Amino acid sequence: MPSFDHPPTALGCPIPANTPHAVSVTLPSWSATVAYEEGKEWVVSKMKSGYPRFFLHEKIQQLVSLVESRYGSTGERAIIFPSYKVACKCRTFMHRFTKLKDSNIRVVEITVPPPSQGVHSNISIVFFPESEVALARSFWQHTGHGISSRMAEYCLERLRATETTKSESKSSVDAFKLAPHTFRRYAKKFDSPNVASSEDESDDSREFATYLEERFGRNLDISFVSQVKIALKRRIAGTLEDNLDISQVLQTQPHVSTRNVEGLTEDDVFLYPTGMSSIFNAHQLLLAGLENNKSVCFGFPYIDTLKILNKWGPGCHFYGHGEPQDLVELEKFLEGGEQIMALFCEFPSNPLLKSPNLREIRRLADKYNFVVVVDETVGNFKNIHVLEYADIVVSSLTKVFSGDSNVMGGSLVLSPASQYYDVLKETMAKEYEDNMWAEDAIFLERNSRDFVSRIRRINVNAEALCELLLAEPKVKNVYYPKYSSTRQFYDNCRTEDGGYGGLLSIVFHEPRHAEAFFDAVKAAKGPSLGTNFTLLCPYTVIAHFLEMDWAAEYGVDPFLVRISVGLEATDDLVETFSSAMRALS
Repeated sequence: MPSFDHPPTALGCPIPANTPHAVSVTLPSWSATVAYEEGKEWVVSKMKSGYPRFFLHEKIQQLVSLVESRYGSTGERAIIFPSYKVACKCRTFMHRFTKLKDSNIRVVEITVPPPSQGVHSNISIVFFPESEVALARSFWQHTGHGISSRMAEYCLERLRATETTKSESKSSVDAFKLAPHTFRRYAKKFDSPNVASSEDESDDSREFATYLEERFGRNLDISFVSQVKIALKRRIAGTLEDNLDISQVLQTQPHVSTRNVEGLTEDDVFLYPTGMSSIFNAHQLLLAGLENNKSVCFGFPYIDTLKILNKWGPGCHFYGHGEPQDLVELEKFLEGGEQIMALFCEFPSNPLLKSPNLREIRRLADKYNFVVVVDETVGNFKNIHVLEYADIVVSSLTKVFSGDSNVMGGSLVLSPASQYYDVLKETMAKEYEDNMWAEDAIFLERNSRDFVSRIRRINVNAEALCELLLAEPKVKNVYYPKYSSTRQFYDNCRTEDGGYGGLLSIVFHEPRHAEAFFDAVKAAKGPSLGTNFTLLCPYTVIAHFLEMDWAAEYGVDPFLVRISVGLEATDDLVETFSSAMRALS
């Protein structure tokens, strides 16, 4: 069980500590978080880790440097993807948004010898003018399609093992097969990440990190990855809940799904390398299979969902408050003859924890013929059943499904009850490609085996913390599904033994108390959520630093503190936060 004894405090160190592929990073104070967003050297120079869609892992940086030196031309930069198809999407995106009149953007595909039969290890590189780095990285950020750090680590080892000169490698078909084909928001995070090299770490730290990585993942033969992915898909489909070893999974008959949709099986579940990739591909699936109309983004979402709907396809209608009255306005809009392709929403939303009225949304969808796409990441399918109201359900497996904060992943589920099921399944058969790296799947499966028991404990802890915070006079608002004005809509979907999840947000009457409280809490502090340990961040600063006024229009306070509750002992959790509150006196 995690404890508050030794939370990571060193600026820029991974969360969890000694984790080579950690998906969070320590920003231990409010001022450090602001300085990070401002690109201040005293913070940026210490960043050894970061959330993978916003920060290039050390192994990815090294792989990029290698391919730029071998295959790049003068003045070119590179970005790497796990498939040629994705790289081509990046190239198309860059051609569309570049301001250069003559931009030479090309794709080079490299076949890297796989670690095991049936494991895809090819990489595709997009080369582009150096001036277009921010544009290329915006595709990486919005879509979640970038190469994973574990895949980069593997490819780096193999490519270094076949060290050749640039000219030799281009002519060696035995080593590689080469096939050349002819915004400001997060740019600063990619231009010079300054990740510390392994020489900066102690031998003990490196050895311990290697031990953890091997102990909890690599001792499973990578050739079992197909079975691993079956187990993952069954767990997501609700047909496998037992904590079974992989050797037992295929010997056990999957039971009827617990997700309240008749006929749902693992064949309706599709895995993606990140949660954002599942959202991006849900939208791409609809664009490929249905008439292309604008979509609706209902409620205030995580920012990249809105970016996806606006930058790809016909665009988006934004109902950012996500209130019942917004559905009344939407119906008037549709009754006037406007057609939409889909409605995207989170259940509940991040960071305000509002729950949309899915029953009413389903009624409107059936009446006006549009697809409903629900992101269940925050609620998770052990607490809520949303698939019966949705046509597509997406989720970030990086979060509470994994819990260990050491691997990325996403899922997309098609509802067999949907009127669009046949066309979407047929389109998926043509469009889908499995880009989840084998080792990532192995870690994700192992991490998720105790998913059910972890959810129960996190539910209890989050409610206990809410009770404490609700009684604090300095706290203005506590955002949590149980105490939201939209609770009835959450309860409509809550499972028989489900709780209200592990995510909550708070706003203080005075901004100075928000900063002092955040600095005083002795817990992990950084981006991400759904971790086995409690994790805090000044959410609006991290997610909307350059657009705080816009976020405030939809109720997202500039000084909002988001808290992802972990598995610590409940008494310890309450005392830790009580102590931080006492520090404000």
